[in-house]
Amino acid sequence: MTETWTTDGTGVLRLPSGRLVRGRGLRRALPPGPVPDFAVHLLGRRPPEVVWEARWLRWRDFRLPASHAEARAVLGEAWARAADERVEIACGGGRGRTGTALAALAVLDGVPADRAVEFVRRNYDAHAVETPWQRRYVRRFAEGRTDS
Repeated sequence: MTETWTTDGTGVLRLPSGRLVRGRGLRRALPPGPVPDFAVHLLGRRPPEVVWEARWLRWRDFRLPASHAEARAVLGEAWARAADERVEIACGGGRGRTGTALAALAVLDGVPADRAVEFVRRNYDAHAVETPWQRRYVRRFAEGRTDS
């Protein structure tokens, strides 16, 4: 078991359970400090290799995941691993797709789906979750319905 993130780290979101997850834009430099144990990269194209364990979830900019079933599985794994590992969720800019995925993790953590976007905007980035269909995706995530 490794230590998780610290709450003063760049982009770190504390979920209600106490789990800490870092959101990040891959176009920015890696923040100082420890690297992730596990990352989920939300990109339309295969991301560059990293030295830590990572999953690629095909997710084009301003869109929704290519596979909703795969997204549920990968985000569920990220949520579970965040209990005792450093988990990072990252897309190109760190706002739209990352914010949507963080809001889905908040739903898994017990935040009501209709309040998860506001939770992420308040505690991670005020501009997170950029499109109406991303907001709708989060609302439907709790029901297992993630069609747009």
